[in-house]
Amino acid sequence: MNRLKSIFISAWNTLLVFGIVRAIYQVSVSSDSATAWWLVLTALAAPALFFVWLFAFNVARTRRATLLALSVSSLCSMMVLVGGGVSPEMMLWLAISVLGMVLYEWWYSSFGVRSDESLAVGSNLPALEFERADGSVLITSEIGKPLLMIFFRGNWCPLCMAQIKEVADQYRQLADKGVEVMLISPQSHGNTEALAKRFDAPMTFLIDKDLRVADQLGIKAEKGLPSGLEALGYDSDTVMPTVVMTDAKGKIIYTDLTSNYRIRPEPEDFLRVLSSAGI
Repeated sequence: MNRLKSIFISAWNTLLVFGIVRAIYQVSVSSDSATAWWLVLTALAAPALFFVWLFAFNVARTRRATLLALSVSSLCSMMVLVGGGVSPEMMLWLAISVLGMVLYEWWYSSFGVRSDESLAVGSNLPALEFERADGSVLITSEIGKPLLMIFFRGNWCPLCMAQIKEVADQYRQLADKGVEVMLISPQSHGNTEALAKRFDAPMTFLIDKDLRVADQLGIKAEKGLPSGLEALGYDSDTVMPTVVMTDAKGKIIYTDLTSNYRIRPEPEDFLRVLSSAGI
């Protein structure tokens, strides 16, 4: 299923670009149906602009934006149909726009129900081994501090980057409570080093080599990388976004196993959990 999703997201975005170019051409040459093609262009542009906005501004939460894009695409499609004289090509591009948004919102973004006993609140976190960006080894059981562990998919994921920025912005408040902030992904050392340099906060960026820890915790996403990004040096397997917090003794005090990769915890949630745990 993840392989199908991987192909879908890359193919759909490619089709949106081709459709926009085609619609612009038809607007310029088809005087009789220019209005209908303008509506087709708008329908295709709505989801395309959503992704431009997502990557340009690293937005952490997108529910309203996706529904707005779907509404614009649906409204334009209905206007074209009501206006009459719809060609098969117009119908194809409108279907790509609207059906693609529906699949993205309610199928592609969803992981389904997630649960794992090894991350249950109140249980002890097993000793986990990661690599630092410099290649040295870190074992969680040796830290002896409260932990905030954020498993993210990689530099290519704009929602993950937005989440990391939120944590970086509140880093001082977390550090004042003695919390070790750990940001974990399966990506290469080079990508991890590049990411660490982007944020002005001494957070610990770690690598889950070969997704061994993700396998251990049941949060691995096989074939979760959008198709084609392998060319940028990322592995096709990745991790489902996950947050784990522990106290200084390693007892889990909070987990977030989001069922939708576009839904992440609010940054205030972390401070609230720490206060509730007396940290």
